[in-house]
Amino acid sequence: MADKSTLPPPRTSHALQILDNASTHTFQPPTKRINDGDDVQFFLSSRAYTDIVTFMCQLNAAMFPRKDTVRTSTFHTRTWQLRDDNIPFSNTVVRLQELLKRLENMIEEALPDMGPRRFGNVSFRKWYAMVEERISGLLEEYLPPEVLVHEAQHNGKNKDAQVTAKDELQAYLMGSFGSAQRLDYGTGHELSFLAFLGCIWKLGGFPHAEAGVEERGVVLGVIEPYLTLIRRLILTYTLEPAGSHGVWGLDDHFFIPYIFGSAQLAPAIASVENIPTEGSLADAVDPADVAKAGVVEHERKTNMYFSAIGFIYDVKKGPFWEHSPILFDISGIRAGWAKINKGMLKMYNAEVLSKFPVIQHFPFGSLFVWERDPNAVQQITSIHSKSQPKPKEQFIVPQQTKTGLRNPMHEGVKAPWAAVGAQGAPFVGTAAPWAKGVNMRDPEKFESVRSSIPRGSEPTTGAPWADSRGGPPPRSRRDPPNMTAPVTAAPSAKKGDQVSLPAQAPVPDARGVVPSTRAPRAQDSAP
Repeated sequence: MADKSTLPPPRTSHALQILDNASTHTFQPPTKRINDGDDVQFFLSSRAYTDIVTFMCQLNAAMFPRKDTVRTSTFHTRTWQLRDDNIPFSNTVVRLQELLKRLENMIEEALPDMGPRRFGNVSFRKWYAMVEERISGLLEEYLPPEVLVHEAQHNGKNKDAQVTAKDELQAYLMGSFGSAQRLDYGTGHELSFLAFLGCIWKLGGFPHAEAGVEERGVVLGVIEPYLTLIRRLILTYTLEPAGSHGVWGLDDHFFIPYIFGSAQLAPAIASVENIPTEGSLADAVDPADVAKAGVVEHERKTNMYFSAIGFIYDVKKGPFWEHSPILFDISGIRAGWAKINKGMLKMYNAEVLSKFPVIQHFPFGSLFVWERDPNAVQQITSIHSKSQPKPKEQFIVPQQTKTGLRNPMHEGVKAPWAAVGAQGAPFVGTAAPWAKGVNMRDPEKFESVRSSIPRGSEPTTGAPWADSRGGPPPRSRRDPPNMTAPVTAAPSAKKGDQVSLPAQAPVPDARGVVPSTRAPRAQDSAP
């Protein structure tokens, strides 16, 4: 490793700082820390959040065109495009390109299942398992020695240490390919790859160079090939969008190509100290051209923004304003690509870094630390922050209120007369109103009282209209006149037929046969 005195001047304060004591650094396995909305608020004031935003802005500033005044007295604008052979790539960038190519070639070993399916192809799990099995050896083969040497020195000083730099890097890299369980991919996985590159940067894996040179190599030489790999995974295994807002989201899967792509078309700058917030490059394509398929097909070859738009055209059909209304609305901004770039950074902070469904899966170790940043600015609680999940509280049964109101949850199910702690409850019978002092629980006493009542003098419970003679009910106003009781005659009975009512109900004979009730007109010879 080169002596510090021979190294170029340190990068500006706008860059992610390299660990000075990486050789004695204690690595930690990245673990999940965000479980509710309060954890999201803590994350927004943590050192990990500061490092992520710093690295993102560092890469974004490097993609702005530059005003070159070294060779001539007049300004010469230098732009950065995809597939530009004039942009230098360091050895680290080239090795990472080879790593991504190896991962892409492994798709041929896990061809998609041709059977019917509704969601993602299950063969993605086979590809993911193969990568997980080989990733340790791949990192050892393609990571720069400057990163792995810290592992050797650290293990040499602390024999009990089990976690290495490779372990932390592996966790972020495996989290950047999508979910093998849910068969989906989203901006949270994209963030994990950004953290993977940030870890390499912190460990000194990228060589020192003029400000912006290595950053452009990272964006154009590593991030763009990574996006190419992910797009092939999505098309091959039909990965679902992870946590998508549907048509009301910016994109089903990606976000960062819109940030870096809009910076490519922004006005040229002389230094990162003067980032414009409005305007566009002199010959930049119009933002409204995203709705023109022909323009998109041409520009996607050189610009990351239109490359992402082109992928949307590959997977979606129909009018652009219909399947991508947010991007269509953004295309109407007349203040230029710098304005769009500024809005994209703000939107990334709000829709990715500040959203619980996205950031909850991000792990924290020793390189992206779950600690409060003492210099963090107090975050303003937004309407989105208030809607985050709250911690689960233990359910407590409410106690009896002081007002004396009944609380069924506290009382339970019991009779109103049951006293707390009583051994036995007094029996309350359902006796007739005329019963006096009779304990229904004592049959002997009840029988003695009942037998003492003279026969025939017991109160009876008859119908209200019943009299002592037991006659029929009194005639009401609706009864026909000159009739003492309603008569139900057969429909075939002739008018004038005499109906004789039996004195009492028919009684079964010795054989148990009840005499039939015939109509008055029936003949004895009738069958």
